[in-house]
Amino acid sequence: MLSQYHGRAVDVTSSRFTHNVCSNGGALSSIAVSWNIVRSRFTGNRAIGRGANPAHAGTPGGGSGGAIYNDGNRFALKLTNCRLWENRAREGGGAIFFVSNDRTGTLAIARSRLGHNPSQGFETRNLPGIFYLGAGKPAITDSVLR
Repeated sequence: MLSQYHGRAVDVTSSRFTHNVCSNGGALSSIAVSWNIVRSRFTGNRAIGRGANPAHAGTPGGGSGGAIYNDGNRFALKLTNCRLWENRAREGGGAIFFVSNDRTGTLAIARSRLGHNPSQGFETRNLPGIFYLGAGKPAITDSVLR
């Protein structure tokens, strides 16, 4: 996804994303797009690029966001009643890579379970499987992250 009409969020409901592969964002990848994801499952997805973004010298770049990759400025990612399990990133965010370049973007996770999502390069301290740069701290309620 690349930029949505009038900044409206993309709704994903009761969906399954299993064993998908991409350079960034094994299941979902977007620039400047907000998402409302409800009752959905992400299992066994992989970000297979190498060298992150911008790419390190001598690499093709990518490798972030095993399940979900978000980049841009003002956008939001909301997960409700979701399960992100056994996704993998060669670089950052085995489950979720979230970078709001101007730090206005927000991440909210409610009543969800995230586990066994290795980030082989980097992740945010105390947020296993997540790399986050956004407005303040992510809002995480009634959820398990391990």
